[in-house]
Amino acid sequence: SRSLCTVVCKWTYTSDGGWDDSFWKMIGLEELVKDKYEKIGNHVLSPGESVGKGLMPEAAKDLGLPEGIAVAASLIDAHAGGLGVIGADVKGHNLPCENQPITSRVAMICGTSSCHMGVSETPIFVPGVWGPYFSAMVPGLWLNEGGQSATGKLIDHVVRGHVAFPELESKAAASAHSIYTYLNSHLDLIKKSLPVGFLTVDLHVWPDFHGNRSPLTDLTLKGMVVGLTLSRGLDELALIYLATIQAIALGTRHILETMQAAGHHINTLFLCGGLSKNPLFVQMHADITGKPVVLSKEVESVLVGAAILGACASGDFVSIQ
Repeated sequence: SRSLCTVVCKWTYTSDGGWDDSFWKMIGLEELVKDKYEKIGNHVLSPGESVGKGLMPEAAKDLGLPEGIAVAASLIDAHAGGLGVIGADVKGHNLPCENQPITSRVAMICGTSSCHMGVSETPIFVPGVWGPYFSAMVPGLWLNEGGQSATGKLIDHVVRGHVAFPELESKAAASAHSIYTYLNSHLDLIKKSLPVGFLTVDLHVWPDFHGNRSPLTDLTLKGMVVGLTLSRGLDELALIYLATIQAIALGTRHILETMQAAGHHINTLFLCGGLSKNPLFVQMHADITGKPVVLSKEVESVLVGAAILGACASGDFVSIQ
């Protein structure tokens, strides 16, 4: 059994038309078409549907779980994160998405790289953003997936590559904080009376060190820093760290504006993943996009999404919605 999510998002499958014979022939893999696609699978299930007769004896023994326990058709990791956060109950927080359809929300899964997941009732073609994919994340809705190739990885690269990194590491260790908590508090120290974002008025990062996935779709693009000085201290490291986070947030804004221009109506961001645990990253996304950011109490949204699938496969709930 194959998951509809994977075959639709990555393999040119559609739920109404199945596999596309002409595509496989065009790329020289026509042998996959034989025997009704037996080699790559022709039994496709929606995420959350129960697979086979449940867990096989051997796997049950290895995992220490009951034999025959329900096994759900899967979601891709970021899609599970999107599912685990996008349906959060926001009643009583005075958010613009309250009493609005789920299509007013975007789920951002922010880790080494980032994904921007938005759903719509009708297919919306967004230049430079993947999709639209039918029922690939939320059944019955079309998914668009924007992305940034390097986010957490970029921040790490910039910070660890700086000449003042050893000083940062020892000071953070002495204060029993992570390097990023220490950098955030250092920025608060040097900001004086202005909001922290204004510290980088003369320092700008172009964040496409690993090309641009959305919305420019140009893998040849490189990164750039404008406004460097000869200063080498901790202040300068903190500033380039801030400018990098701002650049990533501006990239998110570029993706959202492109989605809005194509027909999405998004008013609230729902963040999950490792970077959503960094208050500066979250604040810069709120400031730069001008939209409220929601963080769920349960931070492991990918696991929540997977648990939702399991709860459907077991029959405890009738649908993902």
